[in-house]
Amino acid sequence: MTVDPPVKTTPFEQATHEFVFGQVWPRPGLSRRDRRWVTLTCVAAADSPQPIDDHVYAALNSEDMSLEEMLEFVLQFAVYCGWPKASHVEGVIRRQWVRIRTARGEDATPWPMLADATLGPNDWAQRLERGVKEFEDVNGLPAPKPDSPYTHAGILSYVFGHVWQRPGLSRRDRRLVTVASVAVDDSPMPLIAHVGAALQSGDITKAEMDEVVLQFSAYYGFAKGEALQASADDAWARLHG
Repeated sequence: MTVDPPVKTTPFEQATHEFVFGQVWPRPGLSRRDRRWVTLTCVAAADSPQPIDDHVYAALNSEDMSLEEMLEFVLQFAVYCGWPKASHVEGVIRRQWVRIRTARGEDATPWPMLADATLGPNDWAQRLERGVKEFEDVNGLPAPKPDSPYTHAGILSYVFGHVWQRPGLSRRDRRLVTVASVAVDDSPMPLIAHVGAALQSGDITKAEMDEVVLQFSAYYGFAKGEALQASADDAWARLHG
């Protein structure tokens, strides 16, 4: 967390110290950076102001994530957990970035404007074609038909025609954020699809997925973690049964 630990005066604080940071975070199955993506997704989805502030600060102050990577996280998170929650997280990133730079005696200048070229191709036919291919590459399934605003403008043109193809995060990073997001959302079909695709692609191994479940459970609850574990176990059985 890049700060001194608080004094342990309650059972919750004791368990946070001994279990969450004493046992979960040090486990070797995921890197600290991987654990941060899962944790950031959980606290952002939980609408938890102080934990969001704390974990955004820690991710940036530790330099486990760059500012640019954190801003890409916001967009990926927005797609799977909604724009209002993402708007709050981006505001936190802005404030914590200024806090960190100021504490270091560095200039907290405004961020540069992004060039329109970062939005990808503006030829709609080309963009949809790219979206279909990316959907199939990411999910390992045939792309849906563009027969509704959700699939046409949303899924094929924007989510897979643009967001998943942005270079700011690796596909593995995007999978970690997405798997945690759909587990938070109680979305049965997206949960099955994204957990299965992550395992089938090899972007996340089964052992790593089991560690994702534990990290997720610590920050979003063991009941939802149980559902995520069940999806992972079922997907692995289907792939190797």
